[in-house]
Amino acid sequence: MNDLLKLDTAGPVLIVGGYGTVGTALTRHASAHWPLLLTGRNPDQAAHLADENVGVQKWDLSQPEPFEARVRAVISTVNDPQDRVLRAAVSAGIPYVDVTRWTSRVTRAITVATLLKPTAPVLLSSGWMGGVTNTVAAALAQEVGEAVDVDISIRYDVNDQAGVDSVDFMDRLGLEFEARKGGKAAVVRPLTDTRWVDIAGHRTKVARLDTPEQFTLPLTLGAESVATRIGFSSNTSTTALLAARAVGLFRWGSGEKWAPLRRSLLYSPGSGGTAQIRVDVSGPRGTRTAVISDTLGQAHLTAVGGLLGLQAVLHHDAQPGVFFPESTPEPAAQLAKLESYGVTILRP
Repeated sequence: MNDLLKLDTAGPVLIVGGYGTVGTALTRHASAHWPLLLTGRNPDQAAHLADENVGVQKWDLSQPEPFEARVRAVISTVNDPQDRVLRAAVSAGIPYVDVTRWTSRVTRAITVATLLKPTAPVLLSSGWMGGVTNTVAAALAQEVGEAVDVDISIRYDVNDQAGVDSVDFMDRLGLEFEARKGGKAAVVRPLTDTRWVDIAGHRTKVARLDTPEQFTLPLTLGAESVATRIGFSSNTSTTALLAARAVGLFRWGSGEKWAPLRRSLLYSPGSGGTAQIRVDVSGPRGTRTAVISDTLGQAHLTAVGGLLGLQAVLHHDAQPGVFFPESTPEPAAQLAKLESYGVTILRP
C-alpha cells in the first residue's frame, strides 16, 4: 500500500470516515471552519453532505488500493487497524488527530508515531468521547492542585444513536487490563468493581471498562489512581451485561462466531439519546466534580471532542510530537469551548 498524503496548508481537512455517525456530526461543525474532504468505503453515502466546501473520495482501509490527497490536517473517526492513516499523515508531516482507538492501539500508535519522528502535532484523542473526559479531568485537576484520584462514570443511553465502531470495546470485555491504583499497577477484570453513582440525577450502576484515559492520565497528570466505569440508562441492560460476564460470555464467546451476540448487548442504536458522564477528581485541595451532558448524544459529543482536537493541532502554537487532549494548554478554556457547542458541564 503506497498511500500518499501531502501537506497543503491551504487544502481541506481530511475526515476519514467523514460520513459515519461521528463523522457526520463532525463534518457539520468543521465545515464552518475549513474546507473538508470526506473519505470512506462507500462515498455515495456522503452525497447529502457534499457541497462546494465539502468534497468526497473513496478510501477503503481494508483494501490495498493506494490513496492520494493534499490536505492541511487529518482526523480519523473510524478504526485504523493497520495504521494506514496514521503512517500516511505522520510521514507527510501533516497534523493528525485520532478519536477511535482502544487502549492497546493507542499504545501502538504512540510507538509508531514516535518512530516516524513526527514533524507535526499528533493528537491521540481516543479517551472516552473523543477525549472530552480527559479534558474535563485536566481542568478539575488544576482546581485541586493536582490529580491524585480520578473516577469517571459513564451513563450509556440505550436509546442513543451509535456507529458500529462505537461498541468495538465489547471485544475487549474478556481481557484483563492494567490500570493505576494507589500509584501502583493493578490488573483489572472488566465489568467488576461495581458501584452505584448519581449521574445527572440518575442512580446508575457502573462497572469497570478498559479505556485509554486510564493509561494516559497517570502519565500526563501524575494521577495515582484512575478508574473508568460504565452503566446503562436501563438497569436491566446493565444487569444483562454483568450476567453475561458472570457466565463467561466474553471468554468463551470471544471469537467472530459470537460477535453478533456480544455486540447485541450494546449495539441496538435508537433514534437518539443523551450522553452523560460524571468526572470526579481528588487532590491536595479537595475533590471537584463535573457532570458532562450532551442532549445530541454520544456521537455528537465525540465529534465536538474531535473538533477541539483539530483546533489544537492547527493552532499556530502547536508543536510537533505526540500528545493527548489533557495536555492541551488551558483546559478550563477548553470547557468553555465545549459549552459553546451545546455541551453542558454542571458542577454539583
